[in-house]
Amino acid sequence: MDNLATGVPVQIHLETNILQNGETSNFVFDATGQLVRVGTSIYIRYQEETDNGRVPVTIKLMANGDVKLTRSAENRLQLIFSAGKRVAARYRTPYGQLEVQTVTSSLDMEILNQPLRGNVGIDYLLYAGSDLLGKYNIRLQFTI
Repeated sequence: MDNLATGVPVQIHLETNILQNGETSNFVFDATGQLVRVGTSIYIRYQEETDNGRVPVTIKLMANGDVKLTRSAENRLQLIFSAGKRVAARYRTPYGQLEVQTVTSSLDMEILNQPLRGNVGIDYLLYAGSDLLGKYNIRLQFTI
């Protein structure tokens, strides 16, 4: 398993459910990405296909159970999920930075070995100040 420090291919299945303004959107995404272990954290990197091209995405699974999601496009989004906590996040747009917060109501993570694989479930609310922007559910499955 020494090659985890330099990265190994990983199969990713990601489902996202979004409730905004009374409307529900569902997205399902399958991709091959890269998994790297740095210290006690696992990084999963992949490219997400969007209408505006490919968006690099990094998901950091931390030993303390928190998760950081970074989408590095024209609008750079960095969210941190910590069960039961409200956490400030960064959403940088070409027009400036927008202050947002995540409130993570549920965060479940199961990581198994041989082969290395895992399931991550995140349920959270996204706020801009006191305004609720949406309710989100993320389900990530990965296998090397």
